[in-house]
Amino acid sequence: MSDKTLFEKILDREIPAKIAYEDERCLAIHDIDPKAPTHLLIIPKRVIPRIAEAGEADAELLGHLLLTAKKLGSEHGPEGFRIVINNGPHGGETVPHLHVHLLAGRPLEWPPG
Repeated sequence: MSDKTLFEKILDREIPAKIAYEDERCLAIHDIDPKAPTHLLIIPKRVIPRIAEAGEADAELLGHLLLTAKKLGSEHGPEGFRIVINNGPHGGETVPHLHVHLLAGRPLEWPPG
């Protein structure tokens, strides 16, 4: 039995995913249950279980994830986009591997959730 998260299995190409972007530090895939016409998950290749467990040593990677979200958001949602990071079960986290949701392609309502 593997202790890998779903995202680690995707990163290792054990589970297929529709890839939107990849570089040396992250992978962006299309969400299999999209909440907007564009719903990408930007996943760091180094595992950080959740944002609450990130430390100072993770600052560069966290910045890279946000800049990647900005780049992809500008391409997929030039009229506007939303970036979401869930933390813990009450925050909507379903996979214990930090990832950034990028939602675009329609007007998004507030408040979310």
